[in-house]
Amino acid sequence: MKTLERSFYDRRPLIVARDIIGKKLIRTLNDGSELSGIIVEAEAYEGNKDPASHAFRGKTPRNEVMFGEAGHAYVYFTYGFHHCLNLVTSSRFGKASAVLIRAVEPVSGIEEMKVRRKTNSVTQLTSGPGKLCQAFLIDRSLNGTDVTTMDSPIRLEDTSLKVRIAISTRIGIKQAADRMWRFYSKTSPYVSKSHVNATTGRES
Repeated sequence: MKTLERSFYDRRPLIVARDIIGKKLIRTLNDGSELSGIIVEAEAYEGNKDPASHAFRGKTPRNEVMFGEAGHAYVYFTYGFHHCLNLVTSSRFGKASAVLIRAVEPVSGIEEMKVRRKTNSVTQLTSGPGKLCQAFLIDRSLNGTDVTTMDSPIRLEDTSLKVRIAISTRIGIKQAADRMWRFYSKTSPYVSKSHVNATTGRES
């Protein structure tokens, strides 16, 4: 399958967050081995229009990547415990935005993920942003990575999957908590939470 090009990311985060469901996330390790999974849950964060976004109050050393070119990874450490993977979307006119990858369905490298996550439950390997980053060995060293190249340690591939998408409010935020900016696979057991003020989505 084809690696997603920069034009895929260079759009509003709500559009990217919806369209990214069903795409394949691939993590290439230093030894050349690959971990992969199908994205089943994502949230949109829209810069200075969104109080829940890291970019809402402007550029800082932490969020600088969000203000750069679309198609780069924004990885941050939160709660002193886990990392989160975001993909930078359109940042035209300085309005930084990104999509948080919340969950994937593991495809390859599952045994490695089990060791890293210390669990034999496949549905618990990557069903949340922190779990996903731990399983895929994603940390701040990958912050700023260009995900649009074939040799990138993080990249996304297109797929032919048809996914029934549902939408809901975002999880774990206090500001702008009523916005329906979370998109997820309606039928996947790998999402972090299935029914949070959800409305039935469309076939995508």
